[in-house]
Amino acid sequence: MAEQAELSWLDNLTPISTRFDDSYYSRQNGLEETRYVFIEGNGLPEKWKKQKYPIIGELGFGTGLNFLATWQAYMHHQNSSTKISLNKLHEDNIADCAQEDGADVISSDQYLTFCSFEKYPMSADELTKALSPWSELKPFSEVLISQWQNLMQGWNCLAFEQAYLYLFIGDAHDGLQSLPKELSGQIEAWYLDGFNPKTNPDLWALPLLKTLLESSQQGATFATYTAAGWVRRNLQEVGFVVSKRKGFGHKRDMCFGIKPQHD
Repeated sequence: MAEQAELSWLDNLTPISTRFDDSYYSRQNGLEETRYVFIEGNGLPEKWKKQKYPIIGELGFGTGLNFLATWQAYMHHQNSSTKISLNKLHEDNIADCAQEDGADVISSDQYLTFCSFEKYPMSADELTKALSPWSELKPFSEVLISQWQNLMQGWNCLAFEQAYLYLFIGDAHDGLQSLPKELSGQIEAWYLDGFNPKTNPDLWALPLLKTLLESSQQGATFATYTAAGWVRRNLQEVGFVVSKRKGFGHKRDMCFGIKPQHD
C-alpha cells in the first residue's frame, strides 16, 4: 500500500506538502506556471509540429496539473474538440494497459503518452480540491479522477481520449529502472517537478538523473522551475546541456536543457 500525501491547505485552496514543506504549484497561478515552465520550457508546441505522438516524462505527479494541462494543449494542437468523448473511456485500451506489472504495455501511436512518478499520491478527494481553481480543466480532471481508484504500487496505466498516462507509484528511481520496454530510451521531454531540492534532495540526486538521461532519446529536453546551483551541476554531470532563463512569476531563474545528439 502506497504512503499517502500529507497535506495542509493555504487559504483552503492551495495544497502544501507537510512532508516536504513546499507547495504543489505556484501560489500565483499554478496552471500558467505549468504552461510557462514545462510546456513552453520544453518547446512542446514546436516539437509537436514534427512529432505527433510525443512521449513525456515527469518526476512528481502531484496534483496531476501538469498532465492535465499538457493533455489539453495536445488536444488543442491536434485540432480536436476538448469536449468530445472525454467521458467515453476506451475500454479495450484500458484492458491492454492493465497487464501485470506494467509489462508489454500498449503502443503510444496516435496518442500523447505521459509517464509520471509519484511516491506519495493524493486521494481522489484531495485531487478534486487541488484542481478546483481551474474550471477550463474540469472536463479533463473529472475523467482523471473517475479512474483514480485501485491504483497499485508500481506501474499503472490509465487510458483517456488521445492520451495514455503511465503512473508509477513508489520511488522514482525504482520506476525509472523498470520502465515499460516501449518507453525505455524513448522519452522526448522531461518535467522535473519534484519538491524543493533542499527538502527533497533524493529526486535531484546524481544516480536518479543518470538513469533519467539513459531513459531519454538523443535530443530529449528537460525543464524545471528550480535553478539551484547543485541541481544544475548534477544535470550537467550526467550529460545534459543546461541553460537558464527567467523563471515564472517572481522567480528569478529556471533551468532547461537538452541531451546532446551524437553521430
